[in-house]
Formats: sequence, structure tokens, C-alpha cells
Amino acid sequence: MQRTPIKAALNATGPMDAILLQGWVRTRRDAKAFSFIELNDGSCLKGLQVIVDAALPDYVHIAKSNTGASVEVRGKLVESKGGGQKWEVVAEKFTVLGEADATYPLQKKGHTMEFLREIAHLRPRSNLFGAVFRVRSRLAYAVHQFFQEKNFYYVHTPIVTASDAEGAGDMFRVTTLDLTNPPKTEDGAVDNAQDFFGKKTFLTVSGQLEAEIFACALSNVYTFGPTFRAENSHTSRHASEFWMIEPEVAFCDLQGDMDLAEEFVKYLIRDIRENCVADLEFFGKFVDKDLLSRLDFVLEKPFVRCSYTEAVEILNQSGRAWEHPVAWGDNLQSEHERYLTEEHFKCPVTVYNYPRAIKAFYMRQTDGCAPGRETVAAMDLLVPGIGEIIGGSQREERLDKLKEGMALHHLDEKNYWWYLDLRRYGTVPHAGFGLGFERMLMFVTGVANIRDVIPFARTPGTAEF
Repeated sequence: MQRTPIKAALNATGPMDAILLQGWVRTRRDAKAFSFIELNDGSCLKGLQVIVDAALPDYVHIAKSNTGASVEVRGKLVESKGGGQKWEVVAEKFTVLGEADATYPLQKKGHTMEFLREIAHLRPRSNLFGAVFRVRSRLAYAVHQFFQEKNFYYVHTPIVTASDAEGAGDMFRVTTLDLTNPPKTEDGAVDNAQDFFGKKTFLTVSGQLEAEIFACALSNVYTFGPTFRAENSHTSRHASEFWMIEPEVAFCDLQGDMDLAEEFVKYLIRDIRENCVADLEFFGKFVDKDLLSRLDFVLEKPFVRCSYTEAVEILNQSGRAWEHPVAWGDNLQSEHERYLTEEHFKCPVTVYNYPRAIKAFYMRQTDGCAPGRETVAAMDLLVPGIGEIIGGSQREERLDKLKEGMALHHLDEKNYWWYLDLRRYGTVPHAGFGLGFERMLMFVTGVANIRDVIPFARTPGTAEF
């Protein structure tokens, strides 16, 4: 007999004379003549009640079915006589597949997020994290669905790279050199030519530059994969390994880029609202009571668009004493982003045209800027509760201007010869952005820490599991 997922059993349209369930015991309650087991297999949030009669020959195994044990049940699906559930299973055969020691840490009580991070190999069995990772799976599906419906091509960009897309230098080194005795050049420096790739290489911070290559051939492309930042950051929004979605669109300007970003975010929210109803209701009850109303508000309202210069004026006129003072030319901090979205505009905000000096070399210089107020066609999409969720720009398609940007950021043109070639051979206006997948998950679940929306968090000092 084929196993029936508990989700399918709960959604059955009628009784079943024979059913096979396999899963893990959430709780067990013993009465005089029966035992009641709540069984869950991860297919949905809710468990299914199984009734095991004490007269059943297999009842001798009931003592081994502690919380956490895996069991197999063969029986009948019948209408439940108890409240709060439509169906239950009357066991005819009951088998313990894997016992759980009395030390099993996920007992029926409250657990802190910090404790659950220490048992990341078991936390997916909890209600909260089962819901998080079901939503994560659906959100990943929706990402591909959105772009495939819009005729984008999925490009796999490299994880090992010799290019720094951000120009920040906070990258993880990849090497096979003997670090205790590396080969040296005549002047005593490490001889990187003897490394595996013949040069310094790193884990990628972005697939953008490689995606631009394909956008200049296939027009509309996107990447979706892991990226890495070696920043020593311990905030709730930063991780050393995370996933990024990066579309790149040829024949597109900043306006089109902002339109695509807004459409994308709303599509993802709408998909999760329609396909993860039970899990979202759980988050709305136990994680963030305003979650569902906030998601619906974002779906219903157009996003506000505000220039960086306007944003600075709003912040300076707010009367707030900022922890990080606001001045034109400085990066906006999380407190500024959240004020704009949560208090001033009370909705998602796209801030655009940032100062040139604080943005990456590849962003297109805007025309007609006043001296000292040079900007680039960059945009950040800010959402309530998180702050920045998308960062993007129109790319600099003019060879001379791109070289100026590289010089401003002290980048060696020789390391980006192929990137410059894209501007020599059939250059076109193009734009794109990066959406932090985990930050989007934080937004749609209300879970406040990035460590709790990724299966195994990689943060400074933490690489367990």
C-alpha cells in the first residue's frame, strides 16, 4: 500500500477503509483502553490523531512511541468524534520504526529561538520551523514561476570567482595553497600563480556581472543561488551565506527596473498568501499578529517612490535624534529605512538616485547633476519591519563612464577586461537588481532573524551542521 501524506488525509473528501501513514509522534496520551497519538510527517502544519486500541496485538509497542519516535500506522480513516478535527485514524496495525530517547529535546513546551538554533538538525520538526521551511520551498518555486512566465532564462553563475562585483573586498578566499608554507615569489610575496586557478579566487558576492553577459545575448535572464559575504556582522539581517535572486534585463532603464521589482515582490506575496494559508495563519497567531494585514496592505497599495535627496530631507525634518546622523552623501541606515516605511509613508518605499560615491562602480551616472551632488541610477526597495529587501540599478553602458567609475573605486581595468568588452561590442542600456531571498522570507513570515529562515545559518563564528 502506498503511503498517504497527512496533508492529503486531512483533506480527504470521505472515509477510507485502508490507509497507510508514516511519520513522527508529536504527542501521545494514554487512556485506560486507548492511546491517542498526534502524528505529523511534515507535509503540513497540523497533525492527525491516531487511535490505538489497547486490545490491538501491536499495543505492546506503544511504550516505545515517545515524542519524536517514527511510526507506521495501517488502519481506517474515519470521521472524528472529537472536536477541532474532521478525520482521525483507527489503527489496525501499529509499528515503531525508530525509537526516540527520553532526551529528545523537542518536547511539548516552549523553546527559545537561540536553543533551537543549537539543534538545527532537529528544529525542522517543530511547528515553527516546519512552517518556515515549507514557505521557503514554496517561495523558491514562486520565484522561478514568476520569471519563467515572463520569458526570462535561468542562468547558473559561478560560485568561485576572481571578480568582486561590489568592490568592497569583503570576500571569502578560495585556495589550495599550503597556508603554513605558501609558495613565494622572489620578492617574498605569496605566489598566487601557483594556486589552483592560477590567481586569487573567492566565493562570489553576486552573480550580477556574469548575468550581464547573458542579458547582452538572451535579453532577459535571472540567477538564483548562494552568495557569500565575509563581513563581521552580527545583526539579525545579515548572514555570511545567503541566497540571492538577480534578474538582469537588456533594453531596460531605472524606471523599468523599479517596475519589475515592485511587480516581483507583489507576485511573491500573493503566491504565498494563496498557497501557504495554514502556515501564514500560524505565523500571524504566534510570530507577528500584524503579519497578514501588513501583507494584504502591501498587495493593495502602490509602492511610494522617493529620491535619495528627498529621503534625506524627510529624515532631517522628522525631529528625530538619530543614532546615525543623516547627511547627504551617507548611506541610509536601518533606522532611517524603517522610519520611511513604517512611520512616514507607512508602506514600501523605493528610494532612487543615490550618491555616486557610495554606490558600486557599475551603476549608471545620472545626467545633469550639480557639482558635489553626483548621483547614479540606483534604487533600493525598502519594506516595513526589514528595511532594504532589494537593491538594484541601471548599469553603466557607456565605456568611458564605466572606466570613470572603476577609477573612482580604485579597480584595475585589467581584472574586468571582459566586462568592459560588453560595452565595446553592441552595448545596450540594461538594468537589474538583487533580492535577498532570506530577507523576503523574513518579510512574508514575520520571523525577525535571518538565522531562522535559512536551514543552517552561516554567521561569524558559526558553521555548525
